[in-house]
Amino acid sequence: QVQLVESGGGLVQAGGSLRLSCAASGRTFSRYVMGWFRQAPGKEREFVAVINRSAGSTSTADSVKGRFTISRDNTKNTVYLQMNSLKPEDTAVYYCTASTRGNGRVGDYYYTYRSSYDYWGQGTQVTVSS
Repeated sequence: QVQLVESGGGLVQAGGSLRLSCAASGRTFSRYVMGWFRQAPGKEREFVAVINRSAGSTSTADSVKGRFTISRDNTKNTVYLQMNSLKPEDTAVYYCTASTRGNGRVGDYYYTYRSSYDYWGQGTQVTVSS
């Protein structure tokens, strides 16, 4: 069992930056593939980014590629999402999530599915004004 707590959300102008953090409880953080999803009002929760257990490989959604970067620090039990060049369409609640499943190859479509993850945080609101 792991608990995930996101922080770092807020209101920012278009073109600005935010860094989200997700702190995980427990001593087995390095065993989890970690991901970020987001959900805008009236829309489905969608994949944003994922990072493998060793932080050696990442994958991001096409909609944020080149602007968002996922990273992790296994010594701090924390995963990050650096968001640059933010757009109004990035406005959403952002969720941190952890997976014990799959083969750990984060380039596979497997980790873009919500059902591939075991644990979710409560979410943090990101609002980008135009």
